Amino acid sequence: MSLITTENLNKVFTRGDETIQAIRDLNLSIEPAEFISITGASGSGKSTLLYILGLLDKPTSGRYFLHDQSVEHLSDTELANLRNKFMGFVFQSFHLLPRASALRNVMMPLVYATGHDGQISESEQRDRAMSALDLVGLADRVNHHPNELSGGQRQRVAIARAVVNNPRLIFADEPTGNLDSKSGRDILALFERLHAQGVTILMVTHDQSIAERAHRQVVLKDGALVEDRRGA
Repeated sequence: MSLITTENLNKVFTRGDETIQAIRDLNLSIEPAEFISITGASGSGKSTLLYILGLLDKPTSGRYFLHDQSVEHLSDTELANLRNKFMGFVFQSFHLLPRASALRNVMMPLVYATGHDGQISESEQRDRAMSALDLVGLADRVNHHPNELSGGQRQRVAIARAVVNNPRLIFADEPTGNLDSKSGRDILALFERLHAQGVTILMVTHDQSIAERAHRQVVLKDGALVEDRRGA
């Protein structure tokens, strides 16, 4: 069973008198535990596709199935519950709360999550956030605020936040775009470790050398899928 399937997916934006078709009749099937890069020129629809697949935006037309469940007509609350249960997100600009410690930033998704007995206790939130920070090598930075961390460390905090709910899917939008080359390599190594543990990763990047680290490359042009190739 595919994890994600799209059928004739379209996304149209209207800006004044201008109509922009960001995604065009896109058909895509993603299996569990794949590591996929989404590439293409600027304006090709990469981030738009990622946001639709991550339930942060809705298609204009077409079908989107997550675990064989059609999701395009779900309510905002139902979509938020699916995101929190199955997905983690990593963005180019980190999206960390500037006045919160690394630990508190990572705990945030757990505030809205529920466990077997209802709301997750603060002690369990803390324990799980500590484990996630340890996973990304920041156990000694838990009380540091974002402005006390390097770009690479901030992105690792963002990854810890993305994995703290044990998601099946991680969506990463240019996760190395604001980083130096060494920090970028460290982040990719983290993604490869998560992928080895069975996490499905979809990563938007404009950098071909980074795209080639994925096991499958999806290439967009003018919103259409023009190439879908797998590595060795």
